[in-house]
Order: sequence, then C-alpha cells, then structure tokens
Amino acid sequence: MIIKIELCPFHLTEVSPWPFVFCVNSFIRIISLIFFFNSFSFSFFFLGFSLILLRLMQWSRDIIREGRLIGFHTNEVEKRIKWSIAWFISSEVFFFFSFFWGFFTFTSSPVQESGNSWPPFIILTIDPFAVPLLNTLILISSGVSLTWGHHSIMKGDYNEGITGFSLTVFLGIYFSCLQIIEYKNRSFSFYDSIYGSIFFLSTGFHGTHVLIGTFLLIICLFRIFKNQHNTNHHIGIETSRWYWHFVDVVWLFLFLWVYWWVNNASIS
Repeated sequence: MIIKIELCPFHLTEVSPWPFVFCVNSFIRIISLIFFFNSFSFSFFFLGFSLILLRLMQWSRDIIREGRLIGFHTNEVEKRIKWSIAWFISSEVFFFFSFFWGFFTFTSSPVQESGNSWPPFIILTIDPFAVPLLNTLILISSGVSLTWGHHSIMKGDYNEGITGFSLTVFLGIYFSCLQIIEYKNRSFSFYDSIYGSIFFLSTGFHGTHVLIGTFLLIICLFRIFKNQHNTNHHIGIETSRWYWHFVDVVWLFLFLWVYWWVNNASIS
C-alpha cells in the first residue's frame, strides 16, 4: 500500500498577537499625530512611532522565521503573498483617494466658513518650490536608488545592492526630517479650517507611510548583510519595493495638488 502525501500549496499561520497589538498601536499613533499637529508635542509623537516600530520588528521577526527557518514560503505561497500585498496597496490607493476627494470637493465649492474662497483667507500657503520641491526630488531619487539596488540583487551583485538600499534608507530618513521641520515652521495647524485638517491628514499619513517603508527597507538591508536574500528568493525586497514606489507616486500627487496647484489656483 502506497501512501501519497501532497504538500498543501498554502500554510495556515499560528495564532499571533501582533495584528491586534499593531491595531492598538496604530490608534495610539493617530492620536499622537493629532497632538503633534496641534502643539508639536514630540514626546507623544515619538511614543506612538516607537510603539509602531517595536511591533513591526516583532512581527517581521516571526515572518522571517516562517520563511527562512521553517520553510513555509514556497513558490506558491510567495505568489499569494504578492497578490495580498497588491490588494493591500490597492486599498491604500482608495484611502488616499478619499483625502483628494475631500480636497477637490471644497476646492470646487468653497463654504462660507472658509470665507467662500480656497484656500481659506486665513491660510498662508507654503511655497511649493522650497522644502516640498526638495522632498519631491528626494523621493524620486530614492525610487531610482531602490530600483538600482533591487536589480543589483537580482544580478547577484550584493555590494551594489547594499549601496542602493543604504542610499534609499538615507533618503527616506532625510525626507522625514525635512517634513518634521516643515511642520514645525508651518503658519497654520491641524485645527485651522478645513484646509489645515486635510493638509495635515494627507501629508501626515503619507509621512507615516514613508516611516513604515523606511523601516521595511532597513529590514531588507539587514537581511542582505546576513545573506538571507538571493537572486531567486527575495520576496521581502519585492514587496517593500512595491510599497515604496506607491509612496513615491502618492507624494507626486500631493505635491502637484496640495502644494503647487493650491498656490496657483485661488478660488472664490
């Protein structure tokens, strides 16, 4: 009697506390952002960010163990992971689309509370060709360096791959630092009219995505140092690259509409 054993093309993860804990920390992070936008309270801001960072480290550790040590990440599983990330990014597209929808709703028909004008008459808008333009060049450059690093890994040139990913991580951190400086020198706050709320929500959530993307790239860079990626198995690099390019594209729309267009299309 021959017993035939077929491997399942997917695996069921064990019970994990990280999804629930991450949701709780994300809520704390949102509250910390609101405090930061209103009073620039850095203590609460870094508390929320540190909790998110810690949970990502713990969650990523478990995922790496599943794939590298236990061997759960077969080709079929990797294909399903890619589809999952693609659907997740699609949901993020609609998330930011809601901000743009609100922005253009109030742009097309300014309300009385904003002085029947857009931007509201109390708002001193930002020069788009100062820090915003510099941040745009930084993110575009980071996309180029990430693509360079990814193709180097695919060719087996790990030295160039490390250089490309290191440069991308540096540019991501540089972008976040400039955005914090921009927030600190802002002439309006989260509570200054509808424009202030939409501006800080859209750019703030984008900044959060940049921080998360930077952390994912740091994990990829660490794993490249540890020789945990090769030319045939680099699902972490693939998904992180998709996420980072999504962040790049969203910023281009933010720069075009929230920074540049609103400075050149005053509506009343």
